[in-house]
Amino acid sequence: MPWYDFIWNPEIGGNVLHIAEHGIAVEDAEAIVCSPIATGFSRTTGRPMATGVTTDGRLVVVVYEFVDGVTVYVITAFEVDA
Repeated sequence: MPWYDFIWNPEIGGNVLHIAEHGIAVEDAEAIVCSPIATGFSRTTGRPMATGVTTDGRLVVVVYEFVDGVTVYVITAFEVDA
């Protein structure tokens, strides 16, 4: 399992509130990026994405970007149908 530093912006318009609007917790997003069940790239932005399961069993996609080799900025996260 890789290890990453995450940048979280709790301000209005930041990524913490954005993923919370989709019902996703910071901890779940981090766990999915670090230990995904599948990876790929967003069709709309080309950014990397990771798919995984939250602690409460929801299937979630996390779209992110690498700031550098070990630092991740989550762009969005959302639940998908299985």
